[in-house]
Amino acid sequence: MPITLTVQDRIAEIVFDVPPVNAFDSATYMSLPGIVKEAAANPEAHVILIRAAEHARGFCGGVDIKEMQAHPERITLLNRGNYLTFKAIHEAEIPVVTAVHKFVIGGGIGICGASDTIIAADDAYFSLPEVDRGAMGGASHLSRMLPLHKVRAAFFTGGQIPAEEAYRLGAVEMVVPRADLVTEARAFAARIAAKSRKALVIAKEALNGLEARDVDRGYRWEQGFTLEMYMHEDSQKSRDAFVETGKAASF
Repeated sequence: MPITLTVQDRIAEIVFDVPPVNAFDSATYMSLPGIVKEAAANPEAHVILIRAAEHARGFCGGVDIKEMQAHPERITLLNRGNYLTFKAIHEAEIPVVTAVHKFVIGGGIGICGASDTIIAADDAYFSLPEVDRGAMGGASHLSRMLPLHKVRAAFFTGGQIPAEEAYRLGAVEMVVPRADLVTEARAFAARIAAKSRKALVIAKEALNGLEARDVDRGYRWEQGFTLEMYMHEDSQKSRDAFVETGKAASF
């Protein structure tokens, strides 16, 4: 299975294994909200841990752009899957810990930004190359992680934010050696799992209610611009360049 859910020792673990780069198509994104909700609703689970398989090349490569090239009519389905996935993580009734390695791109930012805590391997980096892919989206969730001007610089340039820089700015709880990521993430999740599920549920609801901005509504706002950009000829040129060369188009 490309995405698995197991519950052990009060930890509901969701693992991504979608070769080659954990870039999810519309069907996969539409399946994720149900998996997250199932994990959160399990009375035996006190915390959710989201990670990629240990052999995976990276945490998440975003969306499957090749699907969008072959089936542009699926853009609204993909948008909905993104929105519902991130919303399910943000609104999960128990805490969500995300453990990331190597690349955290596009939709991977949404997953991290919607979660409660991020643990990163020392080889991890965060990136929103949307402008170079002919799309928009992701800034709402990156803004939950990083300061405004850092988000804008990253968005406009499509640049990479290394794990150590994200840690310095407070987005990441800890940076650990790549080989220790799963062990350290499970140990951190176990500290949460040892607590009262009822207390964690109440705490999660209280903390979400204290937030100054609605990340889900913000992302929905962004998605309107995603569709507008997607319909523009420059978007087609950007996606063609990425699919054919793996690089950004020249304008």
